[in-house]
Amino acid sequence: MAATKKAVLGQLVGAVDQGTSSTRFLVFNPKTAELVSHHQVEIKQELPKEGWVEQDPKEILQSVYECIEKTCEKLGQLNISNIKAIGISNQRETTVVWDKLTGEPLYNAVVWLDLRTQSTVESLSKSIPVNNNFVKTKTGLPLSTYFSAVKLRWLLANVRKVQKAVEEDRALFGTIDSWLIWSLTGGASGGVHCTDVTNASRTMLFNIHSLEWDKELCEFFEVPMKILPSVRSSSEIYGLMKAGALEGVPISGCLGDQSAALVGQLCFQDGQAKNTYGTGCFLLCNTGHKCIFSEHGLLTTVAYKLGRDKPVHYALEGSVAIAGAVVHWLRDNLGIIKTSEEIEKLAKEVGSSYGCYFVPAFSGLYAPYWEPSARGIICGLTQFTNKCHIAFASLEALCFQTREILDAMNRDCGIPLSHLQVDGGMTKNKILMQLQADILYIPVVKPLMPETTALGAAMAAGAAEGVGVWSLEPEDLSAVTMERFEPQINAKESEIRYSTWKKAVMKSMGWVSTQSSENGDPSIFSSLPLGFFIVSSMVMLIGARYLSGVP
Repeated sequence: MAATKKAVLGQLVGAVDQGTSSTRFLVFNPKTAELVSHHQVEIKQELPKEGWVEQDPKEILQSVYECIEKTCEKLGQLNISNIKAIGISNQRETTVVWDKLTGEPLYNAVVWLDLRTQSTVESLSKSIPVNNNFVKTKTGLPLSTYFSAVKLRWLLANVRKVQKAVEEDRALFGTIDSWLIWSLTGGASGGVHCTDVTNASRTMLFNIHSLEWDKELCEFFEVPMKILPSVRSSSEIYGLMKAGALEGVPISGCLGDQSAALVGQLCFQDGQAKNTYGTGCFLLCNTGHKCIFSEHGLLTTVAYKLGRDKPVHYALEGSVAIAGAVVHWLRDNLGIIKTSEEIEKLAKEVGSSYGCYFVPAFSGLYAPYWEPSARGIICGLTQFTNKCHIAFASLEALCFQTREILDAMNRDCGIPLSHLQVDGGMTKNKILMQLQADILYIPVVKPLMPETTALGAAMAAGAAEGVGVWSLEPEDLSAVTMERFEPQINAKESEIRYSTWKKAVMKSMGWVSTQSSENGDPSIFSSLPLGFFIVSSMVMLIGARYLSGVP
């Protein structure tokens, strides 16, 4: 049986997909892009103070080893030897500093959602000339708590263990990909300290034109260049696995998760775009070899560079901080649902929010507003409102936020998208997909195999020079089977709902002062760990029986 399976499967490529809420290891057949086996482990988030979001780098690393081991067990011993390469896809911007002599992290990973650096951002913003925003010109990014540079600056300024390690030349910095590659290729015993261009482009220390760390940016953020990883392409052999079931297998692909999804969706042509629904929501449009700078609140970023001698491709990106995270919030903070899957059932029961609108600005608003003072609101509540309407409004919120980004992208690119390609865990929710088609008023198209982020990392790994088991030539790429959702409401209704949503967004802004965010002092609006409700009219009259759906 195992021998037969081996003959059928042939060569395989693995991919680590390290996200904000979970780690997975997936194995693909490079000839068909078929998913052969996988394993997933959830990752904890630590919230030590209001607005702070951290994770344990050692837990993340251990989860990778566990996922690899469990997946290999499922494959069977004979098939493990068929895995010819490993790619890595990762949550971007999340910042780690560790000791290169011991391999120990010097502080928790500061997650991309973390808000502790808002006062630093405000202070730095004042020192950038209005007529020479060299940070955005060089990086394509607005100055924001989102990106790694300000997180790293905070660690260097506030954590004595980090300061001492830098003084003694023991400190290494990296995003999650760097931490994993260094650890998996030997760690303190010769681990490779590198990153790829897509992850480097999210640090705000990297010049996306020269594709190098920028001395002026490092000086501006007070980051010593000696702690930075070397920057490589997204598809080349970085090193070999030094332990575990796949010891000796090359790690040969590395892409930030959104770039990996762009590759996995086969968006290799100018103007092709995809939207990923994960912890956050990220819409990327391939702009080819040109850096296009947005005039409507989008980011300019590196899409991929699939080989040392291959050209770099750029993308416009719209980022939404809270997407799938709002479902976890309904489950873990409010207890409205017991499992993430329940939200679809609740939304289906009512089929409408009945005028209830939810703006889940738990970490402020990202694209296209970049408004850190915003916080979450639910408005339009009545005594008729129950948990089903809030569930429906939560799903609608993701779709409205995507519409805002898509509108900005259409204005920047000049050619409206005729359809939207989607992926990510939340695309399993058919109510969400239909809502998205209705609110965009264009078809939404999703692959039946939803693991496009991991697929993109596997493709980069399999195509690397020295591996060569995955062809990225257009004629060799497998056709993807798609499910299509067409708009089912009229355009006028879609526009009315969207304009009401924008009114709600305006009401979410300006709720907090950010001057005390770095020391974790809670603002007067911080009664819940991840956000709070600001409600309009008569909210205090709604008892628990209404939210529970009891008449």
